[in-house]
Amino acid sequence: MNAIKETHFNFTGQTNFYKGKVRDVYTIGNKYLVMVVSDRISAFDVVLPEPIPFKGQVLNQIAAKFLKATADIVPNWVVSVPDPSVTIGRICEPFKVEMVIRGYLAGHAAREYSAGKREICGVSLPDGLKENDKLPEPIITPTTKAAVGHDEDISKENILKQGIVSVEDYEQLEKFTKALFARGTEIAAKQGLILVDTKYEFGKAGGKIYLIDEIHTPDSSRYFYSEGYVERQAKDEPQKQLSKEFVRRWLIENNFQGKDGQVIPVMTPEIVQSISERYIELYEQITGESFIKPEGENVLNRVESAIKKALAAL
Repeated sequence: MNAIKETHFNFTGQTNFYKGKVRDVYTIGNKYLVMVVSDRISAFDVVLPEPIPFKGQVLNQIAAKFLKATADIVPNWVVSVPDPSVTIGRICEPFKVEMVIRGYLAGHAAREYSAGKREICGVSLPDGLKENDKLPEPIITPTTKAAVGHDEDISKENILKQGIVSVEDYEQLEKFTKALFARGTEIAAKQGLILVDTKYEFGKAGGKIYLIDEIHTPDSSRYFYSEGYVERQAKDEPQKQLSKEFVRRWLIENNFQGKDGQVIPVMTPEIVQSISERYIELYEQITGESFIKPEGENVLNRVESAIKKALAAL
């Protein structure tokens, strides 16, 4: 399988390299970031052993499309997208929080709620909700951005109290988050999808706030199919969804949640292929476009060549 598991490029003017969970990031002249979205996949803050073909391309192309579609709401970091798996953008100083916004009680929030919690990140939730119910209104449940290990839930009150983000900046981040979620919800609805929850990351450059990283991808978001949603809720059936939750559920069923002593289950070729197909399905569903698999040449050679050409043009 011609998947991008890792890269070891060396570009003219390169000043740093950072390997994240799923991205390889090259700093050029302390001015630009070259982000290669690999085919690595993580769940429960653990990178799984097998790469998923085309996953990086799916994430990068969806993010590029949505960043372009929301540029009127908030400026973003992108300068160019020279390859299906690569984005080049301006360097921003990231805020040390991720802005998570939820329109439905799903995933982590549902697990917390079923454990008896009625307050998440300082936001109160009413009694009587069941998993995947629509919330009275979207709620923002921020997390701290951990350099290593797990991100932690945090309230707005504690963010401001600890001085992690200034009051003025945080108020702006909240406005951007709500507006982006509303736009993402509109676009998803046109494609027969419900944007359930998502996260946004922001940074600053020259005193200006930019939207950074990826948005509205299956790694950062959860989607339900609109068709049949009401009927499934009425029957207490699981929702048909497109997100990374199906990977988490497969791991949970195989006794893995990233805890000490647990062993990652074997990722057979069939499992890898099925995950790849789910990512491609989401791409086509959310964009309304056919997914095009690059053919022929070695993927690493293609990516390296595209980046070099793009950097030469900057």
